[in-house]
Amino acid sequence: MITLSQVHKSFGPNRVLAGIDLVIPKASSMVIIGGSGTGKSVLLKCILGLVRPDSGTITLDGEDVTRGDRDAFLARFGMLFQGGALFDSLRVWENVAFRLTRGRTPLPKPEAREVAIEKLRRVGLGPATADLYPAELSGGMQKRVSLARAIAAEPEIIFFDEPTTGLDPIMSGVINALIREIVTEMGVTAMTITHDMSSVRAIADNVAMLHGGAIRWTGPVGQMDATEDAYVQQFIHGRADGPIAALR
Repeated sequence: MITLSQVHKSFGPNRVLAGIDLVIPKASSMVIIGGSGTGKSVLLKCILGLVRPDSGTITLDGEDVTRGDRDAFLARFGMLFQGGALFDSLRVWENVAFRLTRGRTPLPKPEAREVAIEKLRRVGLGPATADLYPAELSGGMQKRVSLARAIAAEPEIIFFDEPTTGLDPIMSGVINALIREIVTEMGVTAMTITHDMSSVRAIADNVAMLHGGAIRWTGPVGQMDATEDAYVQQFIHGRADGPIAALR
């Protein structure tokens, strides 16, 4: 569904992406792994068109992502941000329904609220949560609200940026299970950026490792542990010694 071919991106002398080739099949879950500062977020922003590559092509269903109706293009995506990115001044249901109440054909607020409550139910939050403000929620509940917002408009593609950051192991497991269920039930195409190997094993169909500006390895998650690539092995096992240099 998404194809990247020889995508390059530099910021001044800093070459971040140096020839990315990657295919994300439709209705599958791709997880991108790699160390901090390797360009995972830049790659995501290039797909969304927030950053324009210096060269190479990115296509969605065969169409160049830099062309066509921008609003229609973005309407196909949902996004779970690393920090949740909820609006503090809006109630929970208003956060979930934010996209629904704006745009070319906004839903009336009563209808948008009903959709929001249903999506909150889908992520395990009751109707009483709808009229609370984000500051009244725990970190895990805020993450669930963010997930409800990501699926509220029934997107075809969902991006998850470090979905378990700041959560304890139990809540991380809950969020991973919700993501896996939602991706499977909705039949969406998912792309996740994460350092959390438990998340990788829980939500991935395929894994790609980004290192040195290129995709070092990609394949089904079931083959990840068996690969002989020393970079992958060092990363997934968190070893200090190996070809990936650590700051000391």
